[in-house]
Amino acid sequence: MIIEGGCHCGAVRYRIDGDAITHALCHCTDCRRHAGAPMVGWTMYKAGAFKLTKGSVKVYASSEHGRRHFCADCGTGLYYINEKILPGIIDVQSATYDNPDAVPARVHIQIADRIGWMEKAHELPMFERFPS
Repeated sequence: MIIEGGCHCGAVRYRIDGDAITHALCHCTDCRRHAGAPMVGWTMYKAGAFKLTKGSVKVYASSEHGRRHFCADCGTGLYYINEKILPGIIDVQSATYDNPDAVPARVHIQIADRIGWMEKAHELPMFERFPS
């Protein structure tokens, strides 16, 4: 499968040529704080499947071995590498895909850190756009 994606401003683009190992929705505090979101979708691939096709990224050492890669212009988080815990693996933020529906999420992880109200977020009222 080929997946393409990039950052919000278009300065960074990537291409993935390979099958996803898994796609997880992470609720850990680190992911939430880095993204400013209640959870972050991550799709794991073999590192060789991923290639930057445009631009370059800034790297943030978010832990002793974890490296978060993001666009230095707009701040969009793009991928994560941790050679100690996940050798040979790249974790790509799935919301940055051109087609985020291409790889369905398979599991929620780190729910010990989940924000309490997220457990029932699917029960909240829904609107196609803004409510009137």
